[in-house]
Amino acid sequence: MRRRRTEPLTVLFAALGGLLLLFIAAPLLWTLGAVSPAALMAALGEGEVRRAITLTLWASLVATVLALLTGVPLAYLLARHDFPGKRFVEGLIDVPIVVPHSAAGIALLLLFGREAIVGRLLAPLGLRFVAAVPGIVIAMLFVSLAFLVDAARDGFAAIDPRLERVARTLGASPWQAFRSIALPLAWRSILSGMLMMWARGLSEFGAVIILAYHPMVAPVLIFERFEAYGLDAALPVAALMILISLAVFVLLRMTTRRPEGRVR
Repeated sequence: MRRRRTEPLTVLFAALGGLLLLFIAAPLLWTLGAVSPAALMAALGEGEVRRAITLTLWASLVATVLALLTGVPLAYLLARHDFPGKRFVEGLIDVPIVVPHSAAGIALLLLFGREAIVGRLLAPLGLRFVAAVPGIVIAMLFVSLAFLVDAARDGFAAIDPRLERVARTLGASPWQAFRSIALPLAWRSILSGMLMMWARGLSEFGAVIILAYHPMVAPVLIFERFEAYGLDAALPVAALMILISLAVFVLLRMTTRRPEGRVR
């Protein structure tokens, strides 16, 4: 059988893409290879490290749940309805992605700080944001909510609206049509957005360090150890966070599939 000839353009693109993949993989693999299993276990044995990692995972999860409760309804409206200012709303959702996160931290501090309007209003309820866990949660929520809202909107947009209209003609209420048609068909996109948002929250540093330096999340702890004690002290914690991120990546790949167009 005659061997199929590979086009030069394909070879060129594969070489250029391989360089980019190497650029991504090499630092991660080098970092993991630089830390022994004993050093990883020793880092996990430190209470400060365990508390920082646990807080990071938990705070990002809380932020994701808050975005799920508020962002999924917004995503459904954006996918199903046209209204004045819709393009502005869609752009506003994506703004936190492009705003420098240190600037986002300053903006949140001006609104949720001890002497800021929201901070003063919520202080009598015992809710503090500066140097407190709620500050970490809102910082993660602000910088990562777009991942969930955009994924959910795309999931709803891929569903043929005629399916919901048929349910309505059969007597279903708008809520029943949403719950029984739209939500089950879009769940994979929503779950993908949740995982992406949760993973993005795990890595947040700029907004968190300005609004709530303490208690320390893992990225802040890595920075503090590097500044105070050097690379060797920060390396095991960094390797642990890379492993956690890789685990999230595997979970994301396992729960998503390539979109196949509008669901009919």
